[in-house]
Amino acid sequence: MKTIDLSVATTRDLNQALHAPAEALAAREWLVTHPGGKHNLAVGVNEALSITIDGHAGYYCAGMNQKADITVLGNVGVGVAENMMSGSVRVRGSASQAAGATAHGGLLVIEGDAGARCGISMKGVDIVVGGNIGHMSCFMGQAGRLVVCGDAGDALGDSLYETRIYVRGTVKSLGSDCIEKEMRPEHLAELAELLDQAGFDADPASFRRYGSARQLYNFKVDNASAY
Repeated sequence: MKTIDLSVATTRDLNQALHAPAEALAAREWLVTHPGGKHNLAVGVNEALSITIDGHAGYYCAGMNQKADITVLGNVGVGVAENMMSGSVRVRGSASQAAGATAHGGLLVIEGDAGARCGISMKGVDIVVGGNIGHMSCFMGQAGRLVVCGDAGDALGDSLYETRIYVRGTVKSLGSDCIEKEMRPEHLAELAELLDQAGFDADPASFRRYGSARQLYNFKVDNASAY
């Protein structure tokens, strides 16, 4: 295991080491100590590494991740796993706003709560949140699955495309064109698999499913004044 101590090394030192060519990366397991809430930790990783950040991280932690499995033993700031392509990111604490924003693939697990705009414009990522999420989450969500084991704030799924949303708790309000949908056997099976991957012991039957009413896909002249 390779250890980088951020009380001595800089964020640039860490990211440059993680971006080394594959043949130069002798260590496949990395430990980052004393992160101290620094921003941009472990961004743009493009190798199948196992990275543990032992403490709190700031903005954009694990952004643009590909292939790596990254675990944060603390809380994270805005934009964790933003634009992630593959691999996994697990936050043992809570996340601030825009967790998983624009992410195309992989799995993001937040064991605590997530702030506003969780999964905004998500494009294929799977996000599982153990606690609550804030307002405007999954705004313009295009693809992927969002699972919330707690409650959801205002305007959930506003202007949604084809992202599937599962919520176990209460939803304060649904956004434009987001509706509750039937929970069919294939959705229960899908949700059970996601909960298992995230390591959460929750009954899929206790969740409700939300999705797009598909009324905003096409221009309608009768609604021209609203556009």
